[in-house]
Amino acid sequence: MNLNQTIILSPEVISQEVSGETVLLDLESENYFGLDEVGTRIWQLIKETSDLQAIYNTLLQEYEVEEERLQADLEALLGEIAGLGLITLKEAA
Repeated sequence: MNLNQTIILSPEVISQEVSGETVLLDLESENYFGLDEVGTRIWQLIKETSDLQAIYNTLLQEYEVEEERLQADLEALLGEIAGLGLITLKEAA
């Protein structure tokens, strides 16, 4: 995964946090997606910054996880929510 990317949130997505988990709803397609506690933290960071490298660095500091595992998990989650049209990944300028 190329960490030199920016994340663009779809303007059609609303999110609601409930008991440490988050539900994402795409108003356009009416698709929804549930995030666990770690996914919720990633979503919070996406809302704070569009810089994937900064998100990765923050997660690496906050969780005891190997770099390869974090990168694989982050790539899987971002790929899944990008596939649903909830975010767009773009190469940083």
